[in-house]
Amino acid sequence: MNEVLLKDLYEYAQINNVPIIKDEGLDKLIEIIKKINAKKILEIGTAIAYSSICMALNSDAYIDTIERNKKMYDLAVDNVKKYNLPSRIKIFNEDALMIDTNILDKDYDLIFIDAAKAQYRKFFLKFSPLLRTGGIVFTDNLSFHGMVKKYQENNLNDVSKDLKALVRKINDFNIWLKNYDEFDTEFIDIGDGIAISIKK
Repeated sequence: MNEVLLKDLYEYAQINNVPIIKDEGLDKLIEIIKKINAKKILEIGTAIAYSSICMALNSDAYIDTIERNKKMYDLAVDNVKKYNLPSRIKIFNEDALMIDTNILDKDYDLIFIDAAKAQYRKFFLKFSPLLRTGGIVFTDNLSFHGMVKKYQENNLNDVSKDLKALVRKINDFNIWLKNYDEFDTEFIDIGDGIAISIKK
């Protein structure tokens, strides 16, 4: 792994406010990929390809990843080339909710959701049919900087109406996911809050 270049990607994300997975969450993601020996991964939300590259460098998996923002997509393509990974990371410049799933695989080992938080349930329902039985959906940002807990405690008064609505949607998703019978889900309070959902 080219630690220096990866550090550059990390620092670029910090400086330019590009949302990337927190270190603890990334460590857990890599741990799971290794544990299940994932060979095919689908990522919803590429950004600058930081997590895609990390996943590829720590496994021998092939990764399909979807990014709707053209600027982010172009940066991601360049970053994947820097790491000589175009043969293992395929980036789709599409809106994940609009993409034709027929162009994707049908037996992913792991799906990583880290895109528009308000659309998490739609993402989960759209892409989970592409996951093999026993495969895992890994969802990030479910505590949303601690705001979900504040919302549950009815203590989210110092934020905008739009932000409060977003936090409510994340909270609603968490409740829905906990009770979604087609998956066994474990919520882990690390990073920005993650869920590990195993397809029955």
